[in-house]
Amino acid sequence: MSHNVLLTGASGYLGGSLLAAWKPAALSGFTTLYALVRTDAQAEAVVRYGAVPLKFNAYDKEEVRDAVVQHRITIVLNLIDAWKSDSQLNFLAALFEVQKLSGLQTHFVHTTGAKIFSEWAGYAVDEPLPDSTANLPDYRTEKTAHDLLKVPLANPNQPIETNEVVVQKGTELGIRTYLFVPCIVYGASEGFGNQISIQTADIVRAALATHRVYKLSDDKPNWPVCHIQDNTQYYIALIRAILNEKNPDWGANGHYLAASGSVVWDDLYEKVAQALKRRGRIEDDSVVVADKTALEAMARGLGCSKDFVAIRLAGRCSLTPEHGVSLGWKAHYPPKHILDEADAEVERILKHLDTSHDGSSK
Repeated sequence: MSHNVLLTGASGYLGGSLLAAWKPAALSGFTTLYALVRTDAQAEAVVRYGAVPLKFNAYDKEEVRDAVVQHRITIVLNLIDAWKSDSQLNFLAALFEVQKLSGLQTHFVHTTGAKIFSEWAGYAVDEPLPDSTANLPDYRTEKTAHDLLKVPLANPNQPIETNEVVVQKGTELGIRTYLFVPCIVYGASEGFGNQISIQTADIVRAALATHRVYKLSDDKPNWPVCHIQDNTQYYIALIRAILNEKNPDWGANGHYLAASGSVVWDDLYEKVAQALKRRGRIEDDSVVVADKTALEAMARGLGCSKDFVAIRLAGRCSLTPEHGVSLGWKAHYPPKHILDEADAEVERILKHLDTSHDGSSK
């Protein structure tokens, strides 16, 4: 029996690009690729990429169970909701049932984020932390972990707890879990849905709200980056290894950072500021530290608390990619490429914001 695969988030920035790359990748070892959809239009779109649409509520345990068991899905590529674990637990429970029925090893690839392995999550950032390190949660400091993300939310530890729940529950059920970790991803998605990155768009949104690009500190923090095409090919490399039974690291050892290297936030801010000034969206392209007034305006532009602005636009992350080598993956675009492409990235973001009327006032 070969695998059946389910992709969630097919209309999103990362998921859409993965869907578009599926057929060209010529993967073997599976029978059907299913894609979770919400609308008829999305269903029509995924069919064009060779996927079979499935419409169900990922947060309803019975609906998930019925869809996964009925279609004998053995691999779930989860690209929705990195924050809470409700849907993940539903999928894991359903995969466990399929595993019992089929005798085939099941797999769950959960897409999380680099913030969950950064200073915001209590990780030391003084030296590189390879993504091949076992039991990464053990490298968090208790002092920082208590005020994780420092935002007024009901449970600010939730995204870290979600990662831990996925790994622990998967191990308990005998399901192989993998935490795929995107960072600052940039470039145009090749999918049918969202074409722009969340991270770079946030810089632009904040700048449009304040009429200037601000930084959050003077200490030149750095963060890992990855072009969307490289990010997609990393997904493909991991999926190919699973399908070909290459036994890629999983569970407590299964963290996969998609990054070509790191850039200093300030360098990216400067390139974005230059691109915005060139288009007449801001008058001054010098980048200065945000004061209280600017911070409040940035928060309004981002639609979040001012306490959350720095988490959206700054911080240090020392997680480094090593697992990719074991999968035969290597980034095509170097980290500085994001700086070279910043002008095109800003143009793409502005076009989207102007069309959607989302924070695009001149």
